[in-house]
Amino acid sequence: MARRVAVPAGPLGDDFSFVSPVAKYVLFFFNLLFWVISMVMVAVGVYARLLKHAEAAMACLAVDPAILLIMVGVLTFLITFCGCIGSLRENICLLQLFSVCLTIIFLLQLAAGVLGFVFSDEARGKVSEIINGAIVHYRDDLDLQNLIDFGQKEFSCCGGVSYKDWSQNMYFNCTATNPSRERCSVPFSCCLHDPDQAVINTMCGHGMQARGYLEASAFIHTNGCIDKLVNWTHSNLFLLGGITLGLALPQLVGIILAQLLINQIRDQIKLQLYNQQHRADPWY
Repeated sequence: MARRVAVPAGPLGDDFSFVSPVAKYVLFFFNLLFWVISMVMVAVGVYARLLKHAEAAMACLAVDPAILLIMVGVLTFLITFCGCIGSLRENICLLQLFSVCLTIIFLLQLAAGVLGFVFSDEARGKVSEIINGAIVHYRDDLDLQNLIDFGQKEFSCCGGVSYKDWSQNMYFNCTATNPSRERCSVPFSCCLHDPDQAVINTMCGHGMQARGYLEASAFIHTNGCIDKLVNWTHSNLFLLGGITLGLALPQLVGIILAQLLINQIRDQIKLQLYNQQHRADPWY
């Protein structure tokens, strides 16, 4: 006598789900982490803006680090918000928006890297323009001032192309009609570091623009920061590649998880429709 095998003819049970809890909650906590980070960035940026004098803050709006922090924070907040709610509520529209935004940002980063490498002269000119704009507003924004001082000390440089670029600043301008006490000077961050000096001499750059390169080089760094930055970039390509990969990897993980979850949700919707159709069938 042949053995009969029972084969279920009906639809899958209501408790079955194609949506993987692992993919769902990994994507949720992944976005939650960056969501919290984005709120901290916005809070710090807004706090930094509020501490600044209104006129000075508006004068250097284009080169204000606080504005950049706020913009990046708000963008990250909106994208991760879509990822958080979309994964938790299994909302395809929010997940698609999250995935598309991450894809666009990833492609823009990739395009910026390729264009910066191919059009290196144009990129150098843009960097020079940004540095010159920062020099002009050096005394207008404390955050910008600290950022420039940090860069000049770390790269042992002064100005954009040379130390004489500081004449673009109204306080350091070297014209005879300039009444500033800092006329023809450069910031203290341009000065050569003396390991035996316990207290920083903030007046060490006084009158250095009036001196020639050879004479000034005994007291300050005369080379500009652009060349130093380019040389540092060429010497640290592997480090920059690692940083770029570290930034791109979370984006790729987010895109893959979002697309995986979208496909699972669509399969779940098809299953629900299939079950509903069979329940409506009088022979079911």
